Amino acid sequence: MNAYYKNKQMIAKVDKRGNVIGKIEKWEAHKKGILHKALTVALIYKDYYIIQHRKHVAFDGVFDITSSSHQLYINDKSQTTLEATYQCLKREWGIQKKDLVGEIVNEGAVYYKAKDKKSEFTEHEVCDILIAKVKKIPTPNYDFAYGLSLVTKEEMLNKKGRIYESLAPWIKVMIDKKKF
Repeated sequence: MNAYYKNKQMIAKVDKRGNVIGKIEKWEAHKKGILHKALTVALIYKDYYIIQHRKHVAFDGVFDITSSSHQLYINDKSQTTLEATYQCLKREWGIQKKDLVGEIVNEGAVYYKAKDKKSEFTEHEVCDILIAKVKKIPTPNYDFAYGLSLVTKEEMLNKKGRIYESLAPWIKVMIDKKKF
């Protein structure tokens, strides 16, 4: 698996309202199911959502919309959600600010908890939801993705469809909360 996932990284431990109550090492939080801060960024090209076929030690193979990550502590200072989002987009898609149409929009946050059936990890997060439009379809970094799909909003929201069935659990919560 990707060397990035072996890095020791500190993330924000939070309460259910997203208030920071401390720091915790990322993999410790995921192994113990400790509530922490995260982000998901949805990329839209024209009228299509870009779905990442997630390549990850936790929830491997699920469909993410489009990438999920964490606000890291760097030099003992937490990244802003926007800083972490741009870092995630560059790492996983090679996308920079100039590749976007307009600004990244923050749609709020959702709380969820989900145990990965195929690993020892639990996602227990207050997750910021961001939406960005791209000028062209990006190429995924295959260290983080098996591939991508373009789907309409209707395809993604269809709870009886094959796309919905494969979505990451946090994306289903976001859909239920009408964030997309």
